[in-house]
Amino acid sequence: MLARKILVVEDEKILASNIRKSLQKLGYSVSEITKSGKEAIKKVAETHPHLVLIDICLAGEIDGVHVADIIQNHFHVPVVYLTECLEYKTLHKNQLSEPFSYIVKPVIERDLYFAIEMALYKHQSKKILYEEKQRLATIINSMGCAVIVTYANGSIQMMNPIAERITGWKQSEAFGKDLVEVVNLVDKDVGETIENLATDVMEAGEIFNLPENCTLITKDGREIAIGDNVSPIRDRDGNITGAVLIFQDITKRKQTEAQLIRNAFYDGLTALPNRVLFLDRLRQTIERSKRRSDYYFAVLFLDLDGFKEINDRFGHGIGDDFLIAIARRLESCLRGGDTVARFGGDEFTVLLEDIKDITDATNVAKRIQDSLRLPVNLNGYQLSTTASIGITWNFTNHDEPATLLRDADIAMYRAKRQGKATYAIF
Repeated sequence: MLARKILVVEDEKILASNIRKSLQKLGYSVSEITKSGKEAIKKVAETHPHLVLIDICLAGEIDGVHVADIIQNHFHVPVVYLTECLEYKTLHKNQLSEPFSYIVKPVIERDLYFAIEMALYKHQSKKILYEEKQRLATIINSMGCAVIVTYANGSIQMMNPIAERITGWKQSEAFGKDLVEVVNLVDKDVGETIENLATDVMEAGEIFNLPENCTLITKDGREIAIGDNVSPIRDRDGNITGAVLIFQDITKRKQTEAQLIRNAFYDGLTALPNRVLFLDRLRQTIERSKRRSDYYFAVLFLDLDGFKEINDRFGHGIGDDFLIAIARRLESCLRGGDTVARFGGDEFTVLLEDIKDITDATNVAKRIQDSLRLPVNLNGYQLSTTASIGITWNFTNHDEPATLLRDADIAMYRAKRQGKATYAIF
């Protein structure tokens, strides 16, 4: 398989060079690096890249957002934004609202990989779905999609074999029944039953897309995630004579998307939130504290004492099992609304929200130490550890998660110098 081509649009030469190296290391081909919007549009037309990485704060006559709009709408090439500008995040929240729609500079290779793969996956899914819809518009008895046609009164006129298979209803059973009797739909986002879409579509005279998390309750009570739309049917004079519901089972797609998101936000070994998710939650907590003068939170940075010796003595398999056990111990020490994440290796972070004062944080640190001292039984071995813990809290106006983590990290190393198995407050 040929490496997928990436066009990098970045006016900082050193950063662009580093991104090129990271992309090549990840197995992508960097078709071009350009620093202007006009040149980027020209290069897209010439090189036909699979994806464009573009600086949202791009200098020049056309900024990154407008260049990206042209690339996406005219050339149908997916775009991932590069940003470090908080002002642009606010101004262009629509562009940056979806997961993986942007990467914060300096770029982390793992984040870069997940953002690119998700963008390519979503682009390919949209392309396939669009092509399928075009074909299904004229081929009722198509392969791969269910089709149900109604009369003007919303009762079922016909179903194709795939619709029969998905819903569990035979056409002979469903004929003449109201659509909602056969196609029992629930919007999972709000937990409400969806009324007769055929009637709504015919009254509005326009296409309705099914809700994002639309679930079909089959005849035998099974739940299936479906997606697509309902369209009015018009005769040659433009009069609405019925409606056509086109849908498909998207369970596997939903599972794939969920797995991709889980891989991006959770540690593969311990199933704890990873660095990306922890930073996102910390960023939200910082914003929450700005709106409430009495809102306090704390960040704990933990490094296990002596884990290397356990790993070296008993092997990586035991070491991994030990980390998993430690992860469960850490979870048991926290409240439901708090977050514990694995930062990598034997480093963990904890976010304590809505605390009264620093005492709440030190009490959690003590509880963690007490829990870690209890031995873990693995393959007949009794293993235990302690942790050096650094603590910081929002006693000053920290605007960046990285600053809080740095302070907690500094405090953690102070705890190590004090003899380990203890905590220190920044």
